Amino acid sequence: MIEESGNKRKTMAEKRQLFIEMRAQNFDVIRLSTYRTACKLRFVQKRCNLHLVDIWNMIEAFRDNGLNTLDHSTEISVSRLETVISSVYYQLNKRLPSTHQISVEQSISLLLNFMIAAYDSEGRGKLTVFSVKAMLATMCGGKMLDKLRYVFSQMSDSNGLMIFSKFDQFLKEVLKLPTAVFEGPSFGYTEHSVRTCFPQQKKIMLNMFLDTMMADPPPQCLVWLPLMHRLAHVENVFHPVECSYCRCESMMGFRYRCQQCHNYQLCQNCFWPGHASGPHSNQHQMKEHSSWKSPAKKLSHAISKSLGCVPTREPPHPVFPEQPEKPLDLANIVPPRPLANMNDALVSHASASSGAPTPTKRLQYSQDIPSHSADEHALIASYVARLQHCARVLDSPSRLDEEHRLIARYAARLAAEAGNMTRPPTDLSFNFDANKQQRQLIAELENKNREILQEIQRLRLEHEQASQPTPEKAQQNPTLLAELRLLRQRKDELEQRMSALQESRRELMVQLEGLMKLLKEEEQKQAAQATGSPHTSPTHGGGRPMPMPVRSTSAGSTPTHCPQDPLSGVGGDLQEAFAQAEEGAEEEKEKKQDGKDRG
Repeated sequence: MIEESGNKRKTMAEKRQLFIEMRAQNFDVIRLSTYRTACKLRFVQKRCNLHLVDIWNMIEAFRDNGLNTLDHSTEISVSRLETVISSVYYQLNKRLPSTHQISVEQSISLLLNFMIAAYDSEGRGKLTVFSVKAMLATMCGGKMLDKLRYVFSQMSDSNGLMIFSKFDQFLKEVLKLPTAVFEGPSFGYTEHSVRTCFPQQKKIMLNMFLDTMMADPPPQCLVWLPLMHRLAHVENVFHPVECSYCRCESMMGFRYRCQQCHNYQLCQNCFWPGHASGPHSNQHQMKEHSSWKSPAKKLSHAISKSLGCVPTREPPHPVFPEQPEKPLDLANIVPPRPLANMNDALVSHASASSGAPTPTKRLQYSQDIPSHSADEHALIASYVARLQHCARVLDSPSRLDEEHRLIARYAARLAAEAGNMTRPPTDLSFNFDANKQQRQLIAELENKNREILQEIQRLRLEHEQASQPTPEKAQQNPTLLAELRLLRQRKDELEQRMSALQESRRELMVQLEGLMKLLKEEEQKQAAQATGSPHTSPTHGGGRPMPMPVRSTSAGSTPTHCPQDPLSGVGGDLQEAFAQAEEGAEEEKEKKQDGKDRG
């Protein structure tokens, strides 16, 4: 009894381990539910090492365990689910280097307990195939586009149209993930969730589905899904910017810039809890940045944008054909081998050498040779046609597999022919024609093989030449030449404008220096006259009006002087100096007038 209770407590601790670790991260302090949900699910993804498994590896695991042949409503036991998860992690460890191996047992335990808690809350010990596929396809790593394409393939019919009932079932399953991390009140499933995603469309194709799911903003019930992918992309992004709240000299992850406060920026650790300082408020609109550009890059981008050199923004996803792609049928390309394996070939070889087969069987085999030859000729022709149709298949693993199958088939044929060569001498005359036809077939196959190799080499060269355009081709493009000519002309105009501005600046500096010299000379004259003529009335110096201060002409400020002022746009110090010079000139005139009156 004590051992059973101890094992039960250990099992409960394992089931709650992931949730205990998640609570220790203190994600609940995040103010916005979207970021809170995305952070929690990202933590689960990394803790279970699902971020190391992309969608293609997950599809391969589904096929290896036979889930692709089962109906979506089929229920599988927890033990079979554990087998599926085990195959995912064991295959992952085979792909990882020895220095980055994961703990397979711990990962299996964490993910299995999380899936049971999310999808088997009633404790029945069974999950549907669609639940397993929806959860693992959503939580694994890889591109969001690839995930959505796979999900759409599970919800569409043979004509490529989405079945709304299956999409509704997908929402039910995928929205159990936020509920599992205690965010059900914000992102729980409702009956109107489907219509909120597609309110008007009646026929949804793949491109419409991708446009809706990858829009900005996405559907409200799934707004956490693209954010979880953005979190994965910006985890190691560095921003050399100081946070306006915590005064940290740099940021990692997201950067948030206020649209109302000047140069007010927050790191994600300060923005998520809702910290604010100074005139900034949490009600201000913030802009999320996932990268940092230096001022030089911003300036070059602004200049390029003004010159029209910035390329148009690419669409969020490529346009896929409306009709679903049919699976590749290799039956016409690589027919099944006549023998199951090499052991069968050895058995047939032994039986042929031990006892002479009946003439009817030998005759039937020799009569089948022309048909086999025709089949192989058709096989080679179709293979060459396929190579001509798509040069990209040349370097694919499927092509290598097909070649291996062809070689294995020919080896089996040659092994069977070698067995026929060990027959008694009485049968040699009977099989002479058959051996001759076989030699002719081998010669023809060798010629065809050489032709295929030459065709492969030619197609590879054409593909390389097409993918790497030469500079001569670029020079022959009139559009590129015209754009280059316009850019050079614009560059020359800007350089001329800059040189003219620099020349005018030098002239202004020379004029300014001359004016300053005149002012200094005038001040020296006034000082000499003041010391040389003591009879001058002191009221002029004491009654001199003080110049009014002028605001610095910063961006957006309005000058306080009159628009007709000839010193408009000059700084306050220069205006004061000119005012002093004018007053000195007026005093000099008054002195001369007094002298004339006395005379």
